[in-house]
Amino acid sequence: MARPKTIDREKVLECAEQVVQRSGASALTLDAVARQAGITKGGLQYCFGNKDDLIAALVERWITAFDMQAALHGGPDASPLARARAYVRVCSQIDDATRARMAGMLVTLLQSPRHLQRIRQWYAGWFGLDPATPAGAHPAEQVRIRTLLFAAEGAFFLRSLGFIDMAQAQWDSVFADIQTLLSTPAPAM
Repeated sequence: MARPKTIDREKVLECAEQVVQRSGASALTLDAVARQAGITKGGLQYCFGNKDDLIAALVERWITAFDMQAALHGGPDASPLARARAYVRVCSQIDDATRARMAGMLVTLLQSPRHLQRIRQWYAGWFGLDPATPAGAHPAEQVRIRTLLFAAEGAFFLRSLGFIDMAQAQWDSVFADIQTLLSTPAPAM
């Protein structure tokens, strides 16, 4: 098989996800990814540097894709409530293949603590846990939004990690309930 003259980073990242999905996080090696992508290990290293840099690229790819989808649903200057609705909507629309990739990425991240900081920053921004991020919502509204984001994320991880079996109709119902709660005015505190 002839080697490609240029390396398609996105294709290589897809191949890395496939390696993790098929064989687990411990199988994520430069050799395995290069083999899956049909490139040399040297070409992979030229493109990504080392395994740690490859994992960082996988993390950034996921964050960027999620945030782009949320921006499409929430708009560029979305309120905290609109951002929460967009977050829940994106979580609800993630398919089985994506859930499997995310579970694999989670396991990979646990083996690479350096990358957890980037994930923590991302979640802090979404969940309003970062003191440097202005929340922009009334305190009761902030509590409600944060609680419903945790509910959506909990449902996502429980299903993705296989801790609960849930048919698509049940999944849709759970996220419809969360969206309904996001649309209901917050009680006065």
